[in-house]
Amino acid sequence: MIRQLPVFLAAALVLTAIDSTSCFTAPQSRTTTQKQRTTSLSLSVIRQPIKMPTQEPMVPYRAPGATYDQFIGMKSRQLKDRKLWIAQYIDEEASNSIISSLLYMQSEDDKEDIKLYLNIPGANLRPALAIYDALSELKADGCKIATTNIALCAGMGSLIAGVGTKGMRYSLPNARFLLQKTGMDGVFQGQATDIALEVKNIKNWNEKINAEISKVTGQTTERINEDLKRDFYLSSEEAVRYGLIDEVLLPMPNKRQNLVADLGDFQSGSEQKYQGDEIEAMEKKNEQQQGNGMLKTTDDDEPPVGKA
Repeated sequence: MIRQLPVFLAAALVLTAIDSTSCFTAPQSRTTTQKQRTTSLSLSVIRQPIKMPTQEPMVPYRAPGATYDQFIGMKSRQLKDRKLWIAQYIDEEASNSIISSLLYMQSEDDKEDIKLYLNIPGANLRPALAIYDALSELKADGCKIATTNIALCAGMGSLIAGVGTKGMRYSLPNARFLLQKTGMDGVFQGQATDIALEVKNIKNWNEKINAEISKVTGQTTERINEDLKRDFYLSSEEAVRYGLIDEVLLPMPNKRQNLVADLGDFQSGSEQKYQGDEIEAMEKKNEQQQGNGMLKTTDDDEPPVGKA
């Protein structure tokens, strides 16, 4: 005889077999669920380092008529002084930026001088020719262009250095120039006839560049063709003799001789003052005062006293 289990005991056994997510399991509170969700989100966030809004150095600038200074980019500040640094390989992007800067300075004042500081390790032919034509156009409009090679002007960079206004083309003592023939900007592929046309085009451009170098330097095209058979390096002094630039910027002799330099050494113009000049001027002034019947006391704070 099979004895039947009580009804309440059978129900308890059935409920025990049910999954723990049944209604008899105490549900998790909303606070616990929200806390777990927040923790999982915080772990998935990648913290990025804090960066400045721009990589360009900021310098103070006071606008005309303003009573306070504001910080602007160094390049913008130099453009307001009509100075432009070209210190990069010239490609399409660099050419667009340089030409836009030149047009901005022309719009501000189309007659005031523009100063270019060059450190060009190389350039593509067409972007560099665009800069060359823009500088030639500015010169034709009456704007004087001063160029200064501070390190190296290679390839088309040498032509840009020489396109400045005659008498305003400078170079630092240890700077160098490199004149060379142009070549393909990249690898060229195609049929044999297309490659022949490309080579013919490059030869035509080399002849045109040699003619522009002849115009800038005053040398004959025959000599330029002979010099540019290989890479043609020029020092600053050699570039002056070649006609590519006009002057080499050297320190003044008096600055090198003085062991101790004062602020007078850095004054420009013909009326420069150096150490010792002030003492000689004071001695001459005392002699003139004595000749006029005046005596100067040894105390600098006292006024001169006349003879009794």
